[in-house]
Amino acid sequence: MGSAKRTVNDRIEELRRQIREHEHRYYVLGQPVISDYEFDQLMRELQRLEQENPELITPDSPSQRVGGEPAKEFPTHPFSRPMLSLENAYSEEELKDWARRVVQLARAEEVDYVAELKIDGLSVALIYENGLLSKGVTRGDGRTGEVVTGNVRTIRSIPLRLHEDVSVEIRGEIFLGLKAFRQLNDEREQAGEPRFANPRNAAAGSLRQLDPAIAARRPLDFYGYAIFPTLPLQSENLKRITKLGLKVNPHRKLCRSVEEILDFYHHWEEQRDGLDYEIDGVVVKVNSIQIQEKLGSTSKSPRWAIAVKFRPRQATTKLLNIRIQVGRTGALTPVAVLEPVQLGGTTIRNATLHNEDEIERLGLQINDRVLLERGGDVIPKIVSVVEQAPDRRPFQMPSRCPVCGGEVYRPEGEAVRRCLSQTCPAKLKEALLHWASRKAMKIDGLGERLVDQLVEKHLVRDVSGLYRLSQEQLEDLERVGPKSAENLLREIDASRSLEFWRLLFGLGIRHVGERTAQILAKHFGSIERLQNASQEELEQVHEIGPKLAESIYRFLKQPENRELIKRLEASGLPMKSDDVQPDRETKVFEGKTFVLTGTLQGLSREEATKLIEQRGGRVTSSVSKKTNFVLAGSDPGSKLDKARKLGVQILDEQQFRAML
Repeated sequence: MGSAKRTVNDRIEELRRQIREHEHRYYVLGQPVISDYEFDQLMRELQRLEQENPELITPDSPSQRVGGEPAKEFPTHPFSRPMLSLENAYSEEELKDWARRVVQLARAEEVDYVAELKIDGLSVALIYENGLLSKGVTRGDGRTGEVVTGNVRTIRSIPLRLHEDVSVEIRGEIFLGLKAFRQLNDEREQAGEPRFANPRNAAAGSLRQLDPAIAARRPLDFYGYAIFPTLPLQSENLKRITKLGLKVNPHRKLCRSVEEILDFYHHWEEQRDGLDYEIDGVVVKVNSIQIQEKLGSTSKSPRWAIAVKFRPRQATTKLLNIRIQVGRTGALTPVAVLEPVQLGGTTIRNATLHNEDEIERLGLQINDRVLLERGGDVIPKIVSVVEQAPDRRPFQMPSRCPVCGGEVYRPEGEAVRRCLSQTCPAKLKEALLHWASRKAMKIDGLGERLVDQLVEKHLVRDVSGLYRLSQEQLEDLERVGPKSAENLLREIDASRSLEFWRLLFGLGIRHVGERTAQILAKHFGSIERLQNASQEELEQVHEIGPKLAESIYRFLKQPENRELIKRLEASGLPMKSDDVQPDRETKVFEGKTFVLTGTLQGLSREEATKLIEQRGGRVTSSVSKKTNFVLAGSDPGSKLDKARKLGVQILDEQQFRAML
């Protein structure tokens, strides 16, 4: 290995070491010491060096968490030690009976226990060989599990390399935090996909995705609870797992008696709503591994452990009415208005019903008696109808928005109705934040606190109102001085000269992201042409499918949205593109993928990329079987070798120009 290559290799290893350390601090210890931006810069440098030197890529590199083609199926793995389910106890008496049996079978005067929280997730086994993650396996039937290593690798709290080069099996629970669960369900609802019923279902569904890229977008987490080979005590095993670089739930207790177990149980039954993950009880284990082995197992569960389940938090009450709540994305959500009832120490008056399909599934009508359940998500839900009222009344979803009176629409195949007006007050805060975002109109300084004040004081009624704000109005707001007001007005004014596609993205048309906005701007060239386009014409645009075309068409046909666009035009916002798409006859690269390598003589990379995209093609950074052309200049890198190996067509600059 030459000195230059050694220098690159040393830098790659140093970057990997730093990134592993920062991932451990952030995802395991919860004690970050650098900003997200600084972390991203380290990761980008590593990815760049690895792309330039693919022979130096290793499976345990932090850059390799997500990779590979989607699996066709999950292989199976037999466990050397069964992953048995636990016996359940539903009362103090059942726990005491179990503890008596343990003492009798162990033939001991007293036994120590470790009490741990029972996380409502999915059990997995992580198999490490010489410190490297080799396999991630689900519990399956307890004797054979499914190998889901690709998905497990995407979980940032699971290290690809342990702190020691040892061969161990670590078992634990994969789960989804409540905040992440709510965000995931909001995203699924916006995308017209069904909501997950609970965090456990979401975690299980994520772990069983055949494509690791999908699992990677869901922030799964992990807590370890067992390790093999084992140390003499369970309490020591938990510390050992932490020492190797994985998380163990901090809420655990070494108990000398059943009374201490019950104290721990009652404490967490009362405090569980303060956690950001679901727990449904406490797991109690004999601390001594020697006594565990002496007690052994039945065919279904170990005799040395038990799950003490929390009491269900359910109650019955009367459904008085159903009201509609309009969310920040315009989604209309039915909310149950209930006869007040005590549940888990709280008076419950409302419960979410999610959407009209849920009402139909429950067979729910106004005045029925219903069964309520309150989980860790705090918001109670109706589980079932327990008694149909003689005076029951069916509920109808409104056809107009109850907040602004705008048209309400439910796309085919979706569960949610939405208000289509972009000037709806219920959507205003989100609309302003989206408009000001870096990917849209880049108005730095317009954050949540300021948006809250602008809306609450009625200074802005839609995004066009930003362009009518004065220095005096801004200075009257809390924590806004003359300099801050001046800077914000400068940012707002600067947004008038940005690209037309940014305005299209900033409008918040459902399903329209950055790339779609750019495609629309290039193809139609002006807001006038876009507004006059039929749904069929929209569908003819490259990468615009029927669902997206319908969303764009409906948005632009709403009178409120057309008036908003007029106000924006009057405020000096860009309504035309300087970069109009060529006619379809010249889109010679439609559907084709290019990779650029080396230095072109007559074109910069940006110019070449623009020419390709104008003609319907797209440019990616790495060569794969899906690449159609590699455009090679002088001094090409390893991409050229890979293209030859895969049989990808290679073009020089002259050949490329001939195709234009």
